[in-house]
Amino acid sequence: MADEVVASRRESITTAIRAELQRQGVSGVDIEALAEAIETAIAAHAPLSEGRHPDELNATNDD
Repeated sequence: MADEVVASRRESITTAIRAELQRQGVSGVDIEALAEAIETAIAAHAPLSEGRHPDELNATNDD
């Protein structure tokens, strides 16, 4: 599942870069390298986890 999300996000990034460079009339750019750099930057800032897992909750978790 996570691999599918990453692949989908990578495809979206590549498509957006290609469309914008085409709109600007720019050619000769390594779009895949740009997409990889953006994906790396996004992954570096992704949270490791959010909140608590259900097995970590009990009646005293008021926060």
